[in-house]
Amino acid sequence: MLRECHSISVWTNMCKFMSNDGLGPPLSNEDGVFSNTGWYATNQFAVDVIFGNRMKQYECLTKDSSIAAAVFVPFYAGFDVSRYLWGYNISMRDAAPHDLVDWLRKRPEWNVMGGRDHFLVGGRIAWDFRRLTDEESDWGNKLLFMPAAKNMSMLVVESSPWNANDFAVPYPTYFHPAKDEDVFLWQDRMRSLDRPWLFSFAGAPRPGDPMSIRGQLIDQCRTSSFCKLLECDLGESKCHSPSAIMKMFQSSLFCLQPQGDSYTRRSAFDSMLAGCIPVFFHPGSAYVQYTWHLPKNYTSYSVFIPEGGVRDGNVSVEEILRGIHPDIVKQMREEVINLIPKVIYADPRSKLETLKDAFDVSVSAIINKVTQLRRDIISDSEDKDFIEENSWKYELLEGQRTIGPHEWDPFFSKPKPKDKGADSGNSSAEAAKNSWKIERGDQN
Repeated sequence: MLRECHSISVWTNMCKFMSNDGLGPPLSNEDGVFSNTGWYATNQFAVDVIFGNRMKQYECLTKDSSIAAAVFVPFYAGFDVSRYLWGYNISMRDAAPHDLVDWLRKRPEWNVMGGRDHFLVGGRIAWDFRRLTDEESDWGNKLLFMPAAKNMSMLVVESSPWNANDFAVPYPTYFHPAKDEDVFLWQDRMRSLDRPWLFSFAGAPRPGDPMSIRGQLIDQCRTSSFCKLLECDLGESKCHSPSAIMKMFQSSLFCLQPQGDSYTRRSAFDSMLAGCIPVFFHPGSAYVQYTWHLPKNYTSYSVFIPEGGVRDGNVSVEEILRGIHPDIVKQMREEVINLIPKVIYADPRSKLETLKDAFDVSVSAIINKVTQLRRDIISDSEDKDFIEENSWKYELLEGQRTIGPHEWDPFFSKPKPKDKGADSGNSSAEAAKNSWKIERGDQN
């Protein structure tokens, strides 16, 4: 796939993004927005190769699978699916996943736990791997629905709330430090910045989606003297400029992060990297996604404004944000800045000394998951009442194993086919398809 990188994406020649072990070409710092080293024009879907290269220098690798805590499958699932999404039949789209699963099941490592200790990375949204039917018009491949793959854990940049075999890891940002000091210096700089704007938004409206609140947020931002807007639907090149985006986030206290074409967007991590407090409007945009990397107490680092009130015109974002006491804002910003190491991917060609980055957090979480599973199997205490459709609820539990009604149930009730984000044919497929169309810009 790397040798034929020009064919990975219909929209983008991915070859330049494969340089520097998947970080992409270095970013120049004419505007002084970045630090002088560690910044790259990283593609938002490059996690496959960044993660794979980080794994090569992971200090606890073994070739003896009998003593391994978990088994990493070095298959670029995201790159594979992206090659065949447009204009290819389903047998072509499913060919490599079938080959992969057939190969894995013949391996001696597989027999130990039937693949339940295996994990792989697909740096795309889960819906690209969850084709529900064998209709040629349906979207994606069916890797995550294959029986063998259901036993494995797959790391994706957006997981399905209703499925148990995928886990969300952060989108890559532009910052890939080579040593701890690079991170500490950046954090100190983000603490000391003057932030003249109360809130900001970078993005485009979704006029074809009646459920989207982006149009309302853009209107609210336009009419507020406290908001900075970077509109992305006017062919404005600044939306594709990492420097312009990061500069705006660095000058803002809060950064609005509504849903993109799917629940999540890279912009949330770019804003946190800039020390900007994210404002989410749907719990699927972060809270039930990145449970390994972000605190379960979401009010410590973010603001949640349910999107229904914005959609109905009953909520003023400016009023809510202006109502937060400056001392609380300062505490939240400090929490965001402290989270920076856990949501960035360090340079795969070096090693952070003491800090744990997004890769370290993810691998540790997988090892803990598999270790706990082994214990449960040995003690015959696996949760026999596990309801996969409620997967998102289990991720939020602290210590307990029973689930009940939740305040976010209305956000994740199994939608009808025409509802947004539905795990049913058309809508999730449409979300995935639309995110591809906007792939050329990172602010999807």
